Amino acid sequence: VPLAELSLMNKLIHTSLVESDQHVEILQRDPSSPLFSIKTFEELPLKKELLRGVYMMGFNRPSKIQEQALPLMLAYPPQNLIAQSQSGTGKTAAFVLAMLSRANANEKYPQCLCLAPTYELALQIGQVVRTIGKFCTDIKVNYAVRGNRILKGMVLEEQIIIGTPGTTLDWCFKQRILDLTKISLFVLDEADIMIDTQGLSCQSIRIHRALPKSCQVLLFSATFKEPVRAFAERIIPDPIVIKLREEELTLGNIRQYFMVCQNSEEQYKALCNLYGSFTIGQVMIFCQTRRLADWLSGKMSRDGHQVATLTAELTVVQRASVIQRFREGKEKVLIATNVCARGIDVQQVTTVVNFGLPRGQDGEPDFETYLHRIGRAGRFGHRGIAFSMVENETVELVHKIEEHFQTMIKQLDPYDMDELEKLAA
Repeated sequence: VPLAELSLMNKLIHTSLVESDQHVEILQRDPSSPLFSIKTFEELPLKKELLRGVYMMGFNRPSKIQEQALPLMLAYPPQNLIAQSQSGTGKTAAFVLAMLSRANANEKYPQCLCLAPTYELALQIGQVVRTIGKFCTDIKVNYAVRGNRILKGMVLEEQIIIGTPGTTLDWCFKQRILDLTKISLFVLDEADIMIDTQGLSCQSIRIHRALPKSCQVLLFSATFKEPVRAFAERIIPDPIVIKLREEELTLGNIRQYFMVCQNSEEQYKALCNLYGSFTIGQVMIFCQTRRLADWLSGKMSRDGHQVATLTAELTVVQRASVIQRFREGKEKVLIATNVCARGIDVQQVTTVVNFGLPRGQDGEPDFETYLHRIGRAGRFGHRGIAFSMVENETVELVHKIEEHFQTMIKQLDPYDMDELEKLAA
């Protein structure tokens, strides 16, 4: 799945902040310079209209990244910043607050510019601006995205422009309706996706070069690996960097089991026995193909289970809707192909079932996909449990996975109800 699609799905489903114990690191030019952090939004120099908007978003207190980043973003004189953290940690709300704070409602021209890698992500950021800025009625937003046609000679009066790099370039240099010399705050969101998508990084750098030297630059990225670091250095010299230490997927807190079955019908019976023995809340079941996912979904639905299916042919919005319903408990079972193996967090999931092991085109185990699949059950330090239903001829793959991860996957008899009940206890 393209990184931009994963990012959009996470933005759509993270309606509240993800609780995280991850450590926040700050790298700054002058280590002796004092740093300020906050524990409440009231400590920030925010207008009461913005505070109302923040609470309307459902944020009762700042997230870890917001505690450190917001005082820096809103400081005078303005400071350039790179913030790195995973989806759901409040990055978008943080830079939206900065834009709404810096925008002067009395000045009827663009002052804040935010670039996102895709049309859909730009619109999603705009949704956050509208929600947090609901009570700032004099601050307006416009979108420099495909399909938003601007008439020749038209004067932009909106204080905040959110766009994609290509259309924004057109507005600046071809149509000459966006004056970059008047921009006081420039936000570059999803920098890692910009770098991953051909052309976007060059367009972003060209836009940045036309900004005044006094313009504050905020760069956001889910990762801070070498390509992002090199790109950031071209955009911002000596920035303050705020990092949320990347969460490592680990198998240490996940108990792993496998069951040997003759065919998919037997695998289904084993799944039913498992379901009958355990008090399972939210469970994710992974299938290697869409056809198998559809077959399994049909069988479980006919047997009275509340099932949702997540496969690649769904649009991003449809996928996000399926995940959101699952998170809300409207369906207890989510059957997915590998589209959902990484990047999607549902905190209530404690059980993952592999309805067949993930394999590469060479027939060997796909170790990375296995890690990400069962990692859904051990998010945020929770203990999880993973079951793999395998056929006789694929038992060897289980041993290869054990050897690769230096882990133990215990065999269970799918028909030994006593053993399953003991495990459940």
